[in-house]
Amino acid sequence: MKNRITDLFEIRYPIIQAGMIWASGWRLASAVSNAGGLGLIGAGSMYPEVLREHIRKCQKATSLPFGVNVPMLYPQVEELMQILVEEGVKIVFTSAGNPKTWTTYLKERGITVVHVVSSVKFALKAEEAGVDAVVAEGFEAGGHNGRDETTTLTLIPAVREQLSLPLIAAGGIATGRAMLAAMVLGADGVQVGSRFVASEEASSHPAFKQKVVEAGEGDTRLTLKELAPVRLLKNKFYQEVEEAYARCATPEQLRELLGRARAKKGMFEGDLDQGELEIGQVSAIIHEILPAAEIVRNLVHEFEVARLELSGVKL
Repeated sequence: MKNRITDLFEIRYPIIQAGMIWASGWRLASAVSNAGGLGLIGAGSMYPEVLREHIRKCQKATSLPFGVNVPMLYPQVEELMQILVEEGVKIVFTSAGNPKTWTTYLKERGITVVHVVSSVKFALKAEEAGVDAVVAEGFEAGGHNGRDETTTLTLIPAVREQLSLPLIAAGGIATGRAMLAAMVLGADGVQVGSRFVASEEASSHPAFKQKVVEAGEGDTRLTLKELAPVRLLKNKFYQEVEEAYARCATPEQLRELLGRARAKKGMFEGDLDQGELEIGQVSAIIHEILPAAEIVRNLVHEFEVARLELSGVKL
């Protein structure tokens, strides 16, 4: 599977584990990296010193490349960036902000920079900012994504048509067949989130993991576009959001309803009623909690089988 993404990150497979809040600690990141992919620590749910601890533990758990995902809307982002440099992190994925803000700073310090986007427009802005690669994330994805609701099937070829940089597809990818489809559409690699939430090493609460594997078609919905679009599993909190919309709630009222630490309450502490449960549409085809290394192996095996089948090889 050698290509531009494996060369860029010096990894065996073009599979990146998304840096998801409350799920992507050092255990998951190191397990994915040890299995041949690129593990990411999700800094969005970490205080600066907690991030430092996870980086150091990850460095001890793997000798292979790993990275850190940093949402730039984080209030202590300057301190986080300083820690990344101090701790010798070599790969940084940025999201939720203008890539021009930190790309030059990071690259001048020898760090490979990737930016997450949800449209062709922002992919081109990331390329202009000097990033080394782009993650194009479709509407199917969990967590925060684009307001335009462009699906991965449409987004990847649209970005590929205009972007010269290495391209990583995200959103709705949990199988090797989906990985092959994304690469046929023009991606050089894939970023996988929801499938790794339902892994043994994910730091998310066991009750949330179980809720993910029990999810069916139609059990998630993109909402809260007035604040930051997020895909949620339907639960009591989600119903409260829907009722607020029915009352024509203002953005301020929606922000008050969301409150503080709602995602932590749901995904990390396991409050399945009042917590914010972020997950992708692809949860409908995730049926078991597996070790991260087995997930990587399954992705690679399914990819190779599907590729051979499409080329007419009888198995």
